[in-house]
Amino acid sequence: MVNKMGKFLGTAAVAAVASFYASHGMAQDWDLTTQLELGAVFTSGNTEDENIRFKGEFDAVRDAWAYAFSMDGFRSSKNDELAAQRLYTVASATYNFDPDNFIMGRVAHEDDRFSGYDSQSDASVSYGQVLLRNREDMAWRYTVGAGVRVSRGATDSGDDFEEGILRLATEYNWDISDNARFIQNLSVEAGDRSTIARSETAIESDIMENLSMKFGVKVRHQTEVPVARKKTDTETAITLLLRF
Repeated sequence: MVNKMGKFLGTAAVAAVASFYASHGMAQDWDLTTQLELGAVFTSGNTEDENIRFKGEFDAVRDAWAYAFSMDGFRSSKNDELAAQRLYTVASATYNFDPDNFIMGRVAHEDDRFSGYDSQSDASVSYGQVLLRNREDMAWRYTVGAGVRVSRGATDSGDDFEEGILRLATEYNWDISDNARFIQNLSVEAGDRSTIARSETAIESDIMENLSMKFGVKVRHQTEVPVARKKTDTETAITLLLRF
């Protein structure tokens, strides 16, 4: 069980460490932030279960440019038999025209062994605005853009296709108190053949200066999926977040 967990987390760990040290080797005028999130449940005895959730986020800002990279993964097994495994990677570069207007280039890749696809990747360019800037306890922004998505069907299925997409997304953050935050992220990537919608709703509460606990619910819905696959996936998790 430990070996399987190590293989799953290995790629993410290497990327996380490499990105962190590479970023800290940049010029001193870069504004760098890193956030690591981890949740795990293990059971043994009559039933041996393993459920792991992790996420790493890395941000670098310099002058008008902002760069972001994240890896979001989930793995579940029961009695040493794999039940679920997903890895969602996103990278973006943003140019800020002024404090309220920006343009963003974004690429994403999702590998979900139980979705019926080998992988799904997309690239897009979006225009965005920052709203509620005059509110000290709230932040809200949205993006509107277009791009392309490539879907690779399961091995030997022959169901590979490309399609143009229209991407709409919004991010809302509310500081409920000095040590608690509410987060709501929504996105829709609409294509001719399939539309993918994602939602994340979460509450974060600080435990220490750089350590928080997070309760979150994620929902992913795809309008067209391979035969025998469900259109909606839901994930509910309690995790620890470390920021530095």
